[in-house]
Amino acid sequence: MTAPAVAAASVTAAILADLLSGEHRGVVVDSPPGAGKSTLVVRAALELAGSGQPLMIVAQTNEQVDDLILRLAPDLAVIRPEARIGRLSRAGFVAPARLGALANVVVGSGLPDLGDPLVTIATAAKWAHVRDRTWPWAIVDEAYQMRSDALLTLAPRFERALFVGDPGQLDPFSTVENDRWRGLLWDPMQSAVSVLLRNNPSVPVHRLPVSWRLPYSAQDVVASAFYPYTGFRTGTGPGERELTFAASALGRTPADEVLAVAAESGWGLLELPARHTMRTDASAVQAVADVTTRLLQRGAVARSGSSSGPVGPDRIAVGAAHRDQVAAIRAALGPVPVTVDTANRLQGREYEVTVFLHPLSGRRDATAFHLEAGRLCVLASRHRQACVVVARAGIRDLLDAHPSSAPVHLGDPVKFPDGWAANQTMMAHLENHRVRG
Repeated sequence: MTAPAVAAASVTAAILADLLSGEHRGVVVDSPPGAGKSTLVVRAALELAGSGQPLMIVAQTNEQVDDLILRLAPDLAVIRPEARIGRLSRAGFVAPARLGALANVVVGSGLPDLGDPLVTIATAAKWAHVRDRTWPWAIVDEAYQMRSDALLTLAPRFERALFVGDPGQLDPFSTVENDRWRGLLWDPMQSAVSVLLRNNPSVPVHRLPVSWRLPYSAQDVVASAFYPYTGFRTGTGPGERELTFAASALGRTPADEVLAVAAESGWGLLELPARHTMRTDASAVQAVADVTTRLLQRGAVARSGSSSGPVGPDRIAVGAAHRDQVAAIRAALGPVPVTVDTANRLQGREYEVTVFLHPLSGRRDATAFHLEAGRLCVLASRHRQACVVVARAGIRDLLDAHPSSAPVHLGDPVKFPDGWAANQTMMAHLENHRVRG
């Protein structure tokens, strides 16, 4: 079998060859979680900027914009010391401190404020207000998060583009019902990539083959649940990563037991008694807080290959489906300074250990929102070492009682993977790593 690094390098070379050949107006790159989307975006930007061609980069959130600038600016300063990166932002925007030391970055609310930089970066929402200029190249990061109507707005701004994203994660979000557009080729609620490919079937599509983030223990279950037709492999093999604790557990609480299971297998399910609850289930919220607190108290240490280091608060994330659940968990954690957020806001980020409250825990029904495969995929694919899930018993019974029954619309492409099947696959796996709370 080809080594992961060799396989990834081969695909990257093919992507850059298609991009720079001039034969295609667009190139699409699909990626599993942690396969190096941002690395590819930076590599492609440097290739284009290195030849002196102006470039626009489109991201979906301000955090993604700043992350890309932080990675791109030092390398651009090496290959083209005179070049500048323009950070296009809203009026009154104050650049975060982490960008302050980058001498080749200019921040402004309009193109005239930037002084004609070689690379201009902004969110899709900000690019929608740019008029009367075109760029020879564009790179769209997290393109599956972008609605097709946003792409239609931006299309006049560039001649050729690279679209990079993860098809298994969350679809674009909208508060507007979209039944009136279902089945239309230009459905504005579909992702930019989906509509692009439906209308331009000759656009080349590449797939990054290796997840460098996920541990080997996550390879089979994440691939089968969320990427059943393409799959992927992890960059590490069995035993190359390890989670240990500096302090032993005294008393062996359920939180300690599930952490022990997760450290050994990469997964842990802390299952509370079956019960229908309100969304901010106090017992489940406290269980999430207890697991997270014990993880820090016991001094978790993560090893990857020959290097190891402590798992500090900045390397732990806690996820939930709803903002009120996030607020309840944050209150239960008190001063513990870990990241707590919804799946939508955790998308694209990476941690050593994650803990999340299952979207279907304690529910009486299984709505489309809670069955969304992309939401569960995000929550279950942020970790490098281990993932702990907190849920009330009965989720598989709930799934059996609410089989997938979404209406079928003529001309509407079927979304894969199916959320009902993805949840069943994940729960079947997690039940092998269960600790009763």
